Amino acid sequence: MMTRTSISHRYTIQLNTNDCICDLQELLVRSKRRWVLSTLEVTEEEPGPYPKKLSQMFNDKSDHVRKHHKFRISGMGVTEKPLGVFSIDENDGVVSVHKPIDREEYELFHIKFDILDRETGDRIDRELAFDIQIKDINDNPPTFFQPQIQTDVKENTPEGEFTLIFSLQALDRDQKNTPASEVTLSVISQQPQEPKFDVDQVDDRMAQLKFEGCFDYDTYQIVVQATDKGEKPLSSTAVVTLNIVDTNTHAPTFKETTVRLIISAIQHDVLRIAVEDKDTPNTPGWRAKYFFIKGNEEGNYKLETDPETNEGILSVIKGKDFERTTFTDLQIGVENEEPLFVCKDKSTGKATPPPPNSVSVTIKVIDVNDPPEFEKETANVYLKEEDMPGKVLFTPKVHDVDSTSIRYVLLQDLADWVAIDKETGQIKSTKKMDRESSFVDKDNIYKILVGAIDDGEPPATGTSTVLVHLSDINDNVPKLVNKSLIMCGNKANKVMLLAKDLDIHPYSGPFTFSLGDDDQNLEQRWKLQPEAGLVSLKTLYYGNYSVPLVIQDQQGMSGHETAELMVCDCGETRVCLGRAPLSSSLGPAAIGLIFAGLLLFLCEYENQWKHYLNHKVHAQ
Repeated sequence: MMTRTSISHRYTIQLNTNDCICDLQELLVRSKRRWVLSTLEVTEEEPGPYPKKLSQMFNDKSDHVRKHHKFRISGMGVTEKPLGVFSIDENDGVVSVHKPIDREEYELFHIKFDILDRETGDRIDRELAFDIQIKDINDNPPTFFQPQIQTDVKENTPEGEFTLIFSLQALDRDQKNTPASEVTLSVISQQPQEPKFDVDQVDDRMAQLKFEGCFDYDTYQIVVQATDKGEKPLSSTAVVTLNIVDTNTHAPTFKETTVRLIISAIQHDVLRIAVEDKDTPNTPGWRAKYFFIKGNEEGNYKLETDPETNEGILSVIKGKDFERTTFTDLQIGVENEEPLFVCKDKSTGKATPPPPNSVSVTIKVIDVNDPPEFEKETANVYLKEEDMPGKVLFTPKVHDVDSTSIRYVLLQDLADWVAIDKETGQIKSTKKMDRESSFVDKDNIYKILVGAIDDGEPPATGTSTVLVHLSDINDNVPKLVNKSLIMCGNKANKVMLLAKDLDIHPYSGPFTFSLGDDDQNLEQRWKLQPEAGLVSLKTLYYGNYSVPLVIQDQQGMSGHETAELMVCDCGETRVCLGRAPLSSSLGPAAIGLIFAGLLLFLCEYENQWKHYLNHKVHAQ
């Protein structure tokens, strides 16, 4: 029997691999509470034939004729998945393998070994175990994590590594730290051929793509191969597609190198200059920026770019002394919005951009009659509305280098409120000006446009705008916003009064309301409350009523208005209900009610008429 500290019995394993019988005592190793036989090796994917003898087990307690004992194995490959891989002949202890094994699925098999009494099934000796190690062969090519890689690369990317774009990674499933799993990456083909691509290997399975030179095509396709270092090397490939994004690699050039033109005055868009650019249209590498190289030191000219055509637009923005200067020579350059990318020179290793392309523009200026210039293009005048006419509002100061005779005209006087002296340009008011006129704008300004015309050929006109700021006076009485009012007699006995005044503060609201007649009957029927408005003091019959009112602004100016009030049944709305038409279907009761209402109305009318006559007599 075996113990934990000694071996008293002997087992023997006969290995088929070298046709020798080894003493089990030399093969046993201690593993916790069991004895474990040394590891056996089986080469993966062996071609067979199967079953194939692996080894033979012996035990000194077994009888020589093997009638009273039997051998048994269990564990991986026998009683546990994968099943049916190993077996043992229970009589002679021969261990066999029944099928090829893939090491990449099962690298090690741990198997338990027992010798049992054939009749009772009891163990004759202590349980042992042995391991079967699957020996690797180079049966897996390295594979790329991404066999197809597609990415965008800017055309102006400097030569070197695409460290910020992507990396190439390959993995080999064969046993680690063996030549079969060691991977080498390389470029085996590319299209087009320039610039030249290569890989920079970071470790045994990762590399970065790099290149020397500059891009000159739209698309590049690079085939990268991963090869292991097994006895018979295996390999696979990945295809890298680079889509080149166009940038500014072509400088714009002028279609013409010299231009001559004749101009007669300050004007916009006197010349358009076109360029050619091979970069993608409507990109920063194609859009042109024009600039003056020389000739515009005084700032008389301006350059702009037409966003649609990409042309340069030359404009004259400031006049010269054309009595002394009739020719101007400009040199204009062009560049793109995006800086130009230049590939390194192979001989010097430096990138030297070319000078900007330029065009020479010669401008001949023909002197023209310049219009008179007002010292003030806009003059502000302040006046109180309704002032008496005849006041001098404005006297201009005008300068004209081309003429000594100037006459003045009114180009705009919509309300016909002023007159102008044709020789001096002096403007006087001829009528009272009303701030509330429709010709005065919301800022209380009345606009006058003055023209100064010289005696040139043809005559030229200069203009100045006179803005008359009108201040308000209290020249408008307050009035009711709405004279026709409705009082819903079935719901309320009051109606709100709203007033307006064309004047502005402090000649307008808040307003004060009072009854416009001393008639006692009026005071007995109505009263005014600041928050409630016009309030009836008695229950009113449905009908129309006229209420005279006096409305005062903040300065006490009064306006007399009459509120026309309709008292009616509104139902659930805010307007009077429509009167139902009389018809032959009315019964006697309905007709009686109509006559009773008519009699009440006549009585009330008679009382009011008598009261009016008495009041008139007393007044006389």
